Amino acid sequence: MNPFARIGAGFKKLASGLSKTRQVFQRLLVAANTEELEEALLAADVGVKATEILVDKVKRASGDRRLVLEAEIARLLSPPQSLAPSPQFPPLVVMIVGVNGSGKTTTVGKLCRLFADQGQRVVVAAADTYRDAAAEQLGIWATRAGVEIVSSVQGQDAAAVAFDAIQKAALKKMDVVLVDTAGRLHTRKDLMDEAVKIKRVCAKVKAGAPDEVWLVLDATVGQNGLRQAAAFNEQLGLTGLVVTKLDGTAKGGVLIPIVMELGVPVKFIGTGETLEDIEPFEPEAYAKALFEE
Repeated sequence: MNPFARIGAGFKKLASGLSKTRQVFQRLLVAANTEELEEALLAADVGVKATEILVDKVKRASGDRRLVLEAEIARLLSPPQSLAPSPQFPPLVVMIVGVNGSGKTTTVGKLCRLFADQGQRVVVAAADTYRDAAAEQLGIWATRAGVEIVSSVQGQDAAAVAFDAIQKAALKKMDVVLVDTAGRLHTRKDLMDEAVKIKRVCAKVKAGAPDEVWLVLDATVGQNGLRQAAAFNEQLGLTGLVVTKLDGTAKGGVLIPIVMELGVPVKFIGTGETLEDIEPFEPEAYAKALFEE
């Protein structure tokens, strides 16, 4: 079964999570001139380049403004399909990265449940060996999700934890390895170098691993999220984003410039606090939810 082919909990949950962002985007529908359109888009952290594209589209297109905006936003949120080959043999190795406080470990817990619900046998690597009690916290999430864990102690070599988890999954013929790495500032070279090392060591156990590198991105940081994503992408070659905390911000438009400028797709969005509150990202549904409750 395709682990990404999960039926979401519905449009209402997505729309509810975007309530603050939607208040800003709805201003686009009543903007009387170009200046008001630009102000509303920039207020939603859409960024200068995407704002220019959307304003130009509205000015040139005829018909319902909302439908024009929905279609163009969905297009901008749909990067070209990657030509990278799919994993040829299990386990699927997913490396999860992000800055401190982005909701990374909670997101890993949700992903554990999502994959397990798809019938996948999952092992999670507690490769955050910096934060006190990080492994214990992840262990609680793993237990709730019903998946296995390769634990660690503070100060342990994070790459070795990832190595052991992939090796265990391969020996036991498991389907998915989720590597939970430590939160790290994208401006800290030493910490970014460690993430590069973890990625390199993954490939020593399974050729081509990690198959996916996902950045957990806190939507409330706005345009700084673009800088974070660019830095992680440069060092690690991101294959996807998982966006959290959309319900706490009016800056949900920041997904548009990140996807547009980096070509990195959004894989999932967090829609709440429980294990089940994670949804596969669909550009069309997201664009519609920016305007409709």
